Amino acid sequence: MDLSVDLDTRGDRVGAIYRALLAAIRSGRLGAGDRLPPTRSLARDLGVARNTVATAYERLVAEGFLDARVGDGTFVADLAAPAPAPRHPGALHPRAGWTFSPVRVSGETGVPPYDFRVGIPDAALFPFDTWRRLVAAELRSGAHDPGRYASPAGHPALRAALARHLAHSRGVAADPEDVVVTHGTQQALDLVARVLVEPGDVVAIEDPGYPFAREVLASHGARVVPVPVDADGLVVEALPPRTRLVFTTPSHQFPLGPPLSLARRQALLEFANRHRVAIVEDDYDSEFRFTERPLETLHALDRHGRVVYLGTFSKSLLPALRAGYLVAPRSLRDALVGARQLADGFGAPHEQVALARFVADGQLARHLRRARGVYAERRELVLAGIARVPALEVVPSAAGLHVAATFRGPVDEAAVVAAALAEGVAVEALSSYAVEERVTGLVVGYGAAATASVTPGLERLARLLGGPAR
Repeated sequence: MDLSVDLDTRGDRVGAIYRALLAAIRSGRLGAGDRLPPTRSLARDLGVARNTVATAYERLVAEGFLDARVGDGTFVADLAAPAPAPRHPGALHPRAGWTFSPVRVSGETGVPPYDFRVGIPDAALFPFDTWRRLVAAELRSGAHDPGRYASPAGHPALRAALARHLAHSRGVAADPEDVVVTHGTQQALDLVARVLVEPGDVVAIEDPGYPFAREVLASHGARVVPVPVDADGLVVEALPPRTRLVFTTPSHQFPLGPPLSLARRQALLEFANRHRVAIVEDDYDSEFRFTERPLETLHALDRHGRVVYLGTFSKSLLPALRAGYLVAPRSLRDALVGARQLADGFGAPHEQVALARFVADGQLARHLRRARGVYAERRELVLAGIARVPALEVVPSAAGLHVAATFRGPVDEAAVVAAALAEGVAVEALSSYAVEERVTGLVVGYGAAATASVTPGLERLARLLGGPAR
């Protein structure tokens, strides 16, 4: 297969291969039914890691452009017809450096019978009746002076409630003025990038890590450099010396799971202070911890105002609420509030006050206690189910709504994920979260999986991988 791939951008090789294959399909150079070369063969021809090619294939399979057939190969799907040519020769195109590739999200697909997708909470646990009453009370006529613009930083009541909640639950000492309410982690990170990142700045991210963080930072012109993680979390010694910003998930490394050790936390803070580096601490799901008490946050250990702390309610409550926040160092407060105003003005005051009451009245704490019990049961079932799969080895972790497991030997991840989905079992390939690290395995979420479906779903997966027991 004649494939032209621009691999000059070191941190986006998956995207480059994905775009080259997609262009070949859309132009008709690759037609329906054409067989693609094995991932190992194409990786050798391009001089990249096999996982890089496999991840690009997986994206195209997930989007319907390719069909992965276990034992047979990967083929261009019948429905992958070339796109029509632009009507006008002067069609608009993204600016140079814009590398975002559309990805499928959970709301765009049907719910599989055995739903082990990552990052989805159980909506059935959410107290909708309580939330409906709170929102209705704030929607009464004139409750929030709807003829005026609200503060871009968020309603004062919610900022105060969040500051108290974080101090009690995570040891994050913050004044209400330090809190900026956002539409989830995505907007919080986008605001940080607007304020701190200039084109060409070196930004370090964990590898494997959170794909949308890479995309957001790259969209602002950053040179995103993947940094490996191990059993102690981010390898601080591997950080480039000219780093401007570090994005990390120290409480529950995404997606592998281990926390950043105390020694590494101290080393990272020392690095940040010595090199004048900003740290973005994404504490995305630490509410769900099932064993030991969590380590102190980087924010709590920070003595030099280097850490921007991010949080979200997408995992603890619902993604549909689009509720998140950041805790800003005093030196960045005004700039981040200004960026929030430029981004979309302000959020919905009635929803923010309803959330403030939900937090302040103890409803959030009650919900978390109930949800933690349900998720703990599912987690134990997942661990037991994976233990019966000889090909998989669990990566130890103590928090969150997913478990990562690595393959003990060479396995075609794309084929496994596709075959599992054909059996109604939705799992995710671990390598799809990596850029350069050679890591293969599966990520198994249990937030959305009904408790009764966990064991039978993993039994199906076990049969695909060589048997239900060791």
